[in-house]
Amino acid sequence: MATRNTAASTGEKAQTALARILLDKIREDRYPSYTQMSILEQTLPASLQGEYFTVLLEKVQNDQRPSITMLRRIQQLSAQL
Repeated sequence: MATRNTAASTGEKAQTALARILLDKIREDRYPSYTQMSILEQTLPASLQGEYFTVLLEKVQNDQRPSITMLRRIQQLSAQL
């Protein structure tokens, strides 16, 4: 039982680490990778959803012509918050 809990904890830490790396890359890129955003959304822990939402909102706010894809991602994420 302890091994299963340790493995789950390690898995969660690994997912969070990956999510943080991807979130930083998405934040830094003017036009973030569709693939990176998709992977992030598949692994995004609940604790980082608000931060990701904020990053996407800032991207849309700073873009004269935000992509429909970005707007849809924000819409889907807002439904999960």
